[in-house]
Amino acid sequence: MTSTRGPRMTQAEHHLACADDRLRAVIESTPRPKRSRNRDPYLALLQSVASQQLSGKAADTIFGRFCSLFPNDYPDPHQVVQLHPDRLREAGFSRQKSGYIQNIASYALEQDLSYEALDVLPDDAIIQQLTTIKGVGRWTVEMLLMFPMTRPDILPIDDLGIQQAMVTLYRLRSKGSKLKRRMQHIAEPWRPYRTLASRYLWRWKSGG
Repeated sequence: MTSTRGPRMTQAEHHLACADDRLRAVIESTPRPKRSRNRDPYLALLQSVASQQLSGKAADTIFGRFCSLFPNDYPDPHQVVQLHPDRLREAGFSRQKSGYIQNIASYALEQDLSYEALDVLPDDAIIQQLTTIKGVGRWTVEMLLMFPMTRPDILPIDDLGIQQAMVTLYRLRSKGSKLKRRMQHIAEPWRPYRTLASRYLWRWKSGG
């Protein structure tokens, strides 16, 4: 199999390749995931909730309409909480999702959602803290940890794309909680680089 990354692997890629032969094949045949440039956890939470249960293109369109409601296309939390729900509905959000968006903005006014404030906390503490916001679940916070916060060892076992990729790659037949336990077991040797492994699996599943 031809490698797509040239002769050198990073330390993380080398660890994953040595830990798992099937993952090695994925790494060698899949373009290296790009680094995230968004360092705004508040904005990332909004975007993650906005994209739930939508295709990538539809999610981008709706979130773009939402951002265009505000000066400089930035949904300042003070302005979001004051926005009439009908304006959010016009942007494409359901009534329920509109409420979730405003819940995040309200939380941002009460708590510090900056990268600097969250980065001093361990992964589990961030998950526990942010899932108190109605409409923000574990998956949403894991996306926050993986991308704007670039935490290295996150395995989003509830993510459908990761589940499908691992079912295909490892020929898994389990479902539900049994599947998740198998995924966790398979991914244990990937520590402390499960984020990178997950990102490779996403790219591999989508064809690069």
